[in-house]
Amino acid sequence: MTSSPPRRARPLTSAEAGRVEWDLVVVGAGSAGLVGARTAAALGARVLLIEASGFGGECLYTGCVPSKALIAAADAAHDARAAARLGVHAGEVRVDFPAVMAHVKQVIAEIEPVDSPETLAKTGVHTLRGRARFDGHRSVVVEGVGIRFRDALIATGSSPMVPPGIDDVLTNETLWDLTELPETLMVIGAGAVGCEIAQAMARLGSRVTLVHRGERVLPKEDPAASALVMAALRADGVEVRVGTTVETAEHTGGRTLARLSDGTTVIADRVLAALGRRVDTTGLGLDAAGVEVDDSGAIRVDRTLATSNPRIRAAGDATPLPRFTHTAGMFASVAATNAVLGLTRRIRLDDVPRVTFTSPEVAAVGVSTAVGESAGLRVVETGHDDLDRAIAENLTAGFTRLAVDRKGRVVGATIVGPRAGESLGELSTAVSLGLTVRALAGVMHAYPTYSDAGWNAAVRDAQSALRHGAVAAVIRLLRRVRRRRT
Repeated sequence: MTSSPPRRARPLTSAEAGRVEWDLVVVGAGSAGLVGARTAAALGARVLLIEASGFGGECLYTGCVPSKALIAAADAAHDARAAARLGVHAGEVRVDFPAVMAHVKQVIAEIEPVDSPETLAKTGVHTLRGRARFDGHRSVVVEGVGIRFRDALIATGSSPMVPPGIDDVLTNETLWDLTELPETLMVIGAGAVGCEIAQAMARLGSRVTLVHRGERVLPKEDPAASALVMAALRADGVEVRVGTTVETAEHTGGRTLARLSDGTTVIADRVLAALGRRVDTTGLGLDAAGVEVDDSGAIRVDRTLATSNPRIRAAGDATPLPRFTHTAGMFASVAATNAVLGLTRRIRLDDVPRVTFTSPEVAAVGVSTAVGESAGLRVVETGHDDLDRAIAENLTAGFTRLAVDRKGRVVGATIVGPRAGESLGELSTAVSLGLTVRALAGVMHAYPTYSDAGWNAAVRDAQSALRHGAVAAVIRLLRRVRRRRT
């Protein structure tokens, strides 16, 4: 066994990788694995990144990137149809679905080189294509070759859940294989993915039925946000069935006949399952590695991202932690830093931002703004019907809410409206740094923007504090003193 890898990072064969004891072996080249490997290499570690299929993972090929490209096309079609609200008449809108899907694939192809083995090599990361299996606490096997490591990071991701009893069901992994727009589409599940795709496909011309077992769409969000998205989906022609499940489904003549729990039936050309994701570590050899999983199969980690084997860490969808691309990358960076430098940095879970890219967008961070006084918080809000930029664009169905604790700190926020995800950045910073509404109110904001809404809410809250308590008493005293001097 050599003491060091080749001087210049490059793609390796399993035989070459087996001659080195690596500082960090990363299994899985999705968002978590890529960031973890690059972080470790930047710290000077000898890093080997092992991937069984595509470098870039779910986000690049079947998740964030293609879905946002599809949504961009759908929004363009909708904007053309809706332009009359501003006095602009675009005429009949024609959607060329094969061209839309070509756009989706082009976007993937344009971003793909960023995550390629060749690009990774330039950052000091060695790569290996193959399926890894742990055969001990400090070793993995790829193509029959044992590879030893000092530390490892598992970032093997997750896969979409598929409902039993429904044949030929689409998931977010297979949706992108469509070559023709389904005339009718049934979407099962109204979380972020279900709502995004249901709305996008409806705007592109499908007749969409959205079936959800819960009483409202986007059940993890503020109920007021959920209601606005529900209204928007229905305005776009989506038939939303909440409190409903699929009881039976028959696939015949190329179509699916679904009988629902409310006694109705839905006939659909295609069915999309958007029921969440699951972790499958079968074949990964976790028992041999001494790595424990929870009841769902996800890898147990502590706040330092360590598993039950202190030499192995995990990040991304393979863990029970929030499953977003940004959390995967951030947490993997912490895991890699801890592994390489022997630190015990801990992740935070109270300031994780999230965005649902429906129209209107829903963005949230921190404590739910639906909790309110029951949790000792107050909620301050600007409705977008009182926001000049929203009024100018005639898009006033939305709001910005801040959850504020007893010390005046911003501990949560929800935004519903155009570009909510971009506006959330400032409020995420406020939550993460423990800023007060008074501090937020003191920052000058450009006018007119959608971020004005959060600022206006903060200003009103700060001004209300001037009329009560000790601050109000000081203000009254200063006014009296000033009057006597003039």
